Amino acid sequence: MDRVTKMVTERPVVIFSKSSCCMSHTIKTLFCDFGVNPAVHELDEIPRGRDIEQALSIRLGCSPSVPAVFIGGELVGGANEVMSLHLNRSLIPMLKKAGALWV
Repeated sequence: MDRVTKMVTERPVVIFSKSSCCMSHTIKTLFCDFGVNPAVHELDEIPRGRDIEQALSIRLGCSPSVPAVFIGGELVGGANEVMSLHLNRSLIPMLKKAGALWV
């Protein structure tokens, strides 16, 4: 859990993903289209990825465990939560507040 806590504070936006997950791809694309440069951790490609996935699932309650999006060090949620924020126009202000966007 300490490792996850450290990882989510390394950049304004951190995404835990799996390279084969289509919803993860969609969320990464959305942020990149905004001009955000998130830290992306592909859990199926990094050492101890399974441990991190377990921490996200069990300790933080992420279900499904990926994508798991953190903005400003705080868990936002998965694809549904991010898309809901985007559709109600609160994602961009949240990204600006976290320092992920300057425009």
